Order: sequence, then C-alpha cells, then structure tokens
Amino acid sequence: MTSLTGLRVIDAATLFAGPSAAMLLGDFGADVIKIEHPRRGDPSRGHGASKDGVGLWWKTLSRNKRAAAVDLSLAEGQDVLRRLVASSDVLIENFRPGTLERWNLAPADLLEINPRLVVARMTGFGQFGPMAAQPGFGTLAEAMSGFAASTGEPGGPPVLPPLALADGIAGLAMAYAIMVAVRAREGNGRGQVIDMAIIEPILGLLGPQMTAYRALGVIPQRTGNRSNSNAPRNTYRTRDGRWLAISTSAQSIAERVMTLVGRPELAAEPWFATGAGRVAHVDELDEAVASWIARRDADEVIAAFAEAKAAIAPIYDVADIAKDPQYAALGTFVDVPDEELGSVTVQNVPFRLSDTPGEVRWPGPPLGRHTDEVLAEFGCTAEEIDELRRTGVVA
Repeated sequence: MTSLTGLRVIDAATLFAGPSAAMLLGDFGADVIKIEHPRRGDPSRGHGASKDGVGLWWKTLSRNKRAAAVDLSLAEGQDVLRRLVASSDVLIENFRPGTLERWNLAPADLLEINPRLVVARMTGFGQFGPMAAQPGFGTLAEAMSGFAASTGEPGGPPVLPPLALADGIAGLAMAYAIMVAVRAREGNGRGQVIDMAIIEPILGLLGPQMTAYRALGVIPQRTGNRSNSNAPRNTYRTRDGRWLAISTSAQSIAERVMTLVGRPELAAEPWFATGAGRVAHVDELDEAVASWIARRDADEVIAAFAEAKAAIAPIYDVADIAKDPQYAALGTFVDVPDEELGSVTVQNVPFRLSDTPGEVRWPGPPLGRHTDEVLAEFGCTAEEIDELRRTGVVA
C-alpha cells in the first residue's frame, strides 16, 4: 500500500499546472482519472517532442492516470461528471472562471452531491478580481511575478524561462493544498473549495522581494548569473571549455573558495564577513575565482573543490544528466513499459518515503484508454456506454 491508496482524484484540468498536481498525487497511489475531450484530447499531447506521433510530455505528465474521454460541454457529459464526483475525493479543474457554473457544475452544486469533495480550482489569475476572466498561463505568471524582470544580463532584456516554471511551481503548491484540505476533512468531515492563481505560488520562490520593496524601496535588478545576496556566485569557464557553477551562500564556503584560489587575504577583509559586503566587491572576487578556474581543466577544478569542501557543480545538458552517477544512484529516472512506444524513460517520483514509497506504474495512456473501465466502475451499463459513445459524449 502506498501513501494515498484509496484517494480518488478526477483530473479535469488541461496542460500543466493542474495535471502536474494530479500527477504528484498519482505517484503515491491515488486513483487519478484523467478527463479529456473525446476528439481534441489534452493539449499537452501535442506539446514538445514526439515519437511515432505520440507526445512524450504527455507520457510523463499523465503517468499513473487512467484516461477517460468525456465531453463536459454536453449535458450528458456533465451527468457523467456528477456521477464521478459522487464517490470521489478530489476534483481538479482549470476552466475559465464561470465555466463550471455555466455547465451547472458549480462547486456548491458538486458539494451538495458529495459534501466530502475537495474542489481544486487552478486558473491564471484566480476566481475573482479584474483579471479573473482573462486567459492565464504560466508565461504570464513568470512575467507578472517579477521573475522575468530580475532574470537576464545587466542592461539586457528580461528573460523568460525555457520551461513551464510557474506551472510546475503551482502544481506543487496545489498538490500540497489538496492534501491540506484532505487532512482538514479528516477532522470535520467536510470538503471545500481551493482557489489557486498561477501568478501567486511563484512569488514565494522569489524571496522577500515585496518585503524589501515596502521596507526599503528596493527593486531587484538583472544580475546575470550573479546573486544579489552573496558572492562569488557565477558560472566560470575552465581551460578545457567546460562551464562550472559555484555557490558561496554559507560564509565558511566563501572563505574556503578564496583560500583555494590563492586569495586568503580577501577572506580576511572586514567586508567579506557578510553576503552584502561580498556583493559590494563582486568584481574583485569574480576575477580571482574566474582566473584560477580558467587555468585548469574541469576535472581538476572539481576535484580541488571537493577536497576543500567547497560547493561546485558542472553545467549539465540532458546528455550529461543521463550519465551522471549521482542521478543513477538516486534512481531519478525509470524506464516504464508503454503500450504505444514499447518503453519510455520518465522522471521518477520526486522524493523517497521509507515506508510507503511512490512508484511510476505506467506512463500517460492513449486517448480514452480507460473510458469504458471507468464508467463501468461508476455504474454505467454497457448499453449506456455505447449510447454515450454513439452520440459523441465519450470516446
């Protein structure tokens, strides 16, 4: 038995944030039923790389989920969802605010059907406010949060991340919010509604930017690979052309780095005793570290840092990740049998539990793969399923 065995989750969200939350719950044993449009499917099926016409992002995002294709815009499809939520624990949705209400599936109505239901609503801007009705995606959250404004080289343009960063952060936050609501239900027996705006969780990862702005008027500026909090912190090129990153967040590490690169007198300066003091002298510190690293090959630098107990890491691309011994030791990636592609490699569960570990049991399935199975479990007869399929309600 895994941690969430017995928890039933209806994933009616699309793309990344809501489905990511459902994926994390499924990793630890929740029965996740993925609802897709019968003809279009989830848009994530067409995002990113594909093999033999099969989307690979989908394989990871919808692992451990059962795929049922139901058109929720039709009255008959709405009846199917009511049947599903009647005996489920969680519904995750990310429709534009007002959509569920227009379909007569408002959270209040669903909670009348099942008072223990947790309704998790994931939207770009939340359920209320002047922007609530506008389409919202992770890219807009990365722009509005201050992330893009503080990312990039000094004097250069703001930089957006090349990945669904805000969506992934919101997915993690939603999985946590769902478990908080489920825990509350254990005490009072009642479900509740979660309203999460994708623009909010990413703010927490940017540190106390609003606190510093309100207190001091500080607006973070773009610093490239440098940090506003400590130095030296940057990427450095070795003699053999590789790139390395170092961190000196801890004072003791900063001192070890300067001793290692032959500049212990800098560590003895009064200003070196704080991160802010080191940032004020960042050019001098960076020059000392960069020149030392540039005269040596990467393996030599990494070995020297390890011996000095200083923090360093190579800048990896995915080919480097694939052969790294630390990831191999952790079992970070796993090969999973797949009915469409034979086998796919996906990232494993993101953490390890000693007693009830999670597991990737199967990758994202074909469209409608489990529709009949799911509907039968919820009381639909074979004749009813055939009629729903004939009228295009399910696939």
